[in-house]
Amino acid sequence: MRRLVVILLAMTAMLSGCAGTSPRLSAVPEELFADAAFAAPSTPVGSAGLFTLTQEMRDYLHSARFQSLLRSRGTERGLVTALYSKTDLQLEYESAYTRTAAETFRDRSGNCLSLVIMTAAFAKELGMSVSYRNVDMESWSRSGDVYLQSGHVNILLGVHSPSLLSETRVGDSLLVDFLPSPQNDPNRTHPLEEEDIVAMFMNNRAAETLVEGRLSDAYWWARAAVAGNPHNAMALNTLGVIYQRHGDPLMAERVYRAALAREPENVNTLRNLEPLLAALGKTAEAQAIAQQLARLEPAPPFLYFNQGVAAYRKGEYDKARELFRREVRRDPYNDEFHFWLGASYLQLGQLDEARAQLALAVDNSTQGETRQRYSAKLARLRQLGMR
Repeated sequence: MRRLVVILLAMTAMLSGCAGTSPRLSAVPEELFADAAFAAPSTPVGSAGLFTLTQEMRDYLHSARFQSLLRSRGTERGLVTALYSKTDLQLEYESAYTRTAAETFRDRSGNCLSLVIMTAAFAKELGMSVSYRNVDMESWSRSGDVYLQSGHVNILLGVHSPSLLSETRVGDSLLVDFLPSPQNDPNRTHPLEEEDIVAMFMNNRAAETLVEGRLSDAYWWARAAVAGNPHNAMALNTLGVIYQRHGDPLMAERVYRAALAREPENVNTLRNLEPLLAALGKTAEAQAIAQQLARLEPAPPFLYFNQGVAAYRKGEYDKARELFRREVRRDPYNDEFHFWLGASYLQLGQLDEARAQLALAVDNSTQGETRQRYSAKLARLRQLGMR
């Protein structure tokens, strides 16, 4: 099955993870851009105002409740208590749209990248030191034939914070995370610069508008991500997907090759490039990439899931259950995998297991509509179990 792989950052979006260790380039690669081929963006594009506090946010900082928390708990602990306790802002985790600090505060929701950006904005306003980390983990989702790889970031603040979030001491700083503590293993993280966070934000916006079918807007967001951080293979991969969707395979090939020059074994870019080269008649090179991919990633994301769906539709529910189990083990955060595993259990008459998997689908869903759909199915299943 052909697919285009984009990377989003957030639990969240990395149409292929965060910035790696490839050399940093200062020159903007103008030969990778085709501005005349795209309409002007429908809304302003760029990172201006990403960390800017609105007057409402400043008023919140100076509110009696917030100031009381700072006095009673200290700056760092008070900040995190105010932002993430269930009694104050009541923020919701939601992944469909990557927000600026102001948008996250206004909407009271965001993915991990949005929450990191808002936390950093408040922390800097309070004079705290801030640093960022990328977590070596991934999760997958899809929209049509666009496959989205989600990564994860967290933030280091000055000292202590409450145990409302996952937290780990790193030297003299405290790691504040929006996922459970196993993701905080220092051996699975690497530091990020703020320019990496900015590039991730713009790359996420590019991926999100691409999924919505707004190719021109997606182009300008990806262009901004590449121009601001030319070493970033993730943003280049996204730009290549946009060219491919736009019907410009030669520009897509050029950009994919630029991404691979920075990260030669980036499997997402290789998976995008291989069918493109085949379509362009470059059969030998496409076959060489296919062999490279077979070595680097013999079982690509969604392999067992797609096999499981095929088995399920044939009525082979035992086989489907085992295939969905394998995919869940690889990606325990994917709500779709839990849902289909639950459906397989239901077909096999294993109601307790089906309810457990549907509950996990609800817990892991990061979009309101999907969560409501799963919740409705879970409620019906619970009623069935009570008869």
